[in-house]
Amino acid sequence: MEVMVLCYSKCTTCKKALKWLDEKGVAYNVRPIKEENPSKEELEDWYKKSGLPLKRFFNTSGNLYKELKLKDKLPGMSEEEQLELLGTDGMLVKRPLVVAGDIVLTGFKEEEWKVLIVKN
Repeated sequence: MEVMVLCYSKCTTCKKALKWLDEKGVAYNVRPIKEENPSKEELEDWYKKSGLPLKRFFNTSGNLYKELKLKDKLPGMSEEEQLELLGTDGMLVKRPLVVAGDIVLTGFKEEEWKVLIVKN
């Protein structure tokens, strides 16, 4: 199973997540989230596969999220509008974002990530 990790090279959580994958012997491909922004279509597909609330795909602690005042705006936006917005800038997307077949994970939580070891 191919594991793709969308991450930002300066993000300490991303570095920690990649180190964890290396230690567990999980093979993966890195996709730089800032340079290769996920498209609205990709995000929509991953969101549906993940079973997670769409808000979990937003980098709520990021500067851009705060600058755009998304905490106040998101509740009034449709899913379509939110996905459209997420597809405009990789820095809005929660990272690391892992896509492995039907598994989609946002952020780095070791407990959640253990599923990647079992599946590999």
